[in-house]
Amino acid sequence: MQYDGVKIAIIDESSVRASIIEDGLAELDNREVFILTQREGLLARIEEIGPDIVLMDLGNPSRDVLEEYFAVSRALARPIAMFVDESDDDAITASIDAGVSAYVVDGLSSNRIRPLLDLAVKRFNAFARLQSDLDEAKGKLAERETIDRAKRILMHSRKLTEPAAYAELRRKAMSSNKRIAEIAEAVVTAHELMGEG
Repeated sequence: MQYDGVKIAIIDESSVRASIIEDGLAELDNREVFILTQREGLLARIEEIGPDIVLMDLGNPSRDVLEEYFAVSRALARPIAMFVDESDDDAITASIDAGVSAYVVDGLSSNRIRPLLDLAVKRFNAFARLQSDLDEAKGKLAERETIDRAKRILMHSRKLTEPAAYAELRRKAMSSNKRIAEIAEAVVTAHELMGEG
């Protein structure tokens, strides 16, 4: 994968562990690395930097610390790799829910950083595509429901057949240079405003 001009934030309270991650990124050309060691104001600092990728090494975090970092993960729409020394099923499930792209248990060594970075980016991109497809499908379904509702309104109010109601929506859409879904939305809204919904 190409990382030309990429900004990478390393979050680690231990500068020694952070340097291991940074060593693993040494082969990447033209990259900016930001090491964040303070938990206070972390989200604001990350937003200020605007990294493309976030690598978090938490060592052996308490449940509270893990939850705190998961809250940060939820707020970021970026590939995130999280390193921990040991884990349990609950923490792994929570990391997935928080949007962590790669959750690595006992795997902090500089030679593993690059492959894990690739994995985090690929998983993030795959999930983003799935989310986009889901959002598009939901939008189309909502439009279809609005069109069906508008057809029912026209069928009832004008005593039209279903094909005639659809033809009316289509005719109006073409004459006003709008999408059928927009015309259907207008019909439904007008119907509701007249107190007939």
